[in-house]
Amino acid sequence: MANASPVAQPAVLSDLIPGTWVRDAALVVGAAALTGVAAQLSFPIPGTDVPLTMQTFAVLLSGAALGLPRAFLGMALYLALGQLGVPWFSPAGGNATLGYVVGFVVAASVVGALAGRGGDRTPVRTLGTMALGTLIIYAFGLPWLMVAKDLDLGTAFAGGVLPFLIGDGLKILAAAGLLPAAWRLARR
Repeated sequence: MANASPVAQPAVLSDLIPGTWVRDAALVVGAAALTGVAAQLSFPIPGTDVPLTMQTFAVLLSGAALGLPRAFLGMALYLALGQLGVPWFSPAGGNATLGYVVGFVVAASVVGALAGRGGDRTPVRTLGTMALGTLIIYAFGLPWLMVAKDLDLGTAFAGGVLPFLIGDGLKILAAAGLLPAAWRLARR
């Protein structure tokens, strides 16, 4: 009796899309473009050089949907093309927010790796995965903001983290609802 090979389960949502390198290239470019569009939804916050944007939501969702290698490449492309002059970084942020963008590359990679291990399949796991990704973005953005603006830790935290906690919390909650729901739909 021949052993039937089991059907491979998709590691991340984008694995459900048929294709190979063409699919992967389109997903990488799409993640970079989505993040660039999300950066344009930028709202200045009084008292800080860091605007409120939808970038972090795009970064975290891209990380979870694409998985580690594609998420890394998508955010690396976003960073590289932005540095080369593509006007898709947040218009209000300037150099003071570049550390957050570097954090996008790392956060998307970590979120992608965790999603590949099931970190986006339930609301509780998704909350943890997205919270960690958000902390990584802050961990890169805050020191850069301190250096770029010559701020002490307290001042940088008050302007570069504190005003965003509620909004980022809402983005995490939205992801915790969207990603597990997408998996449930995919299983039908």
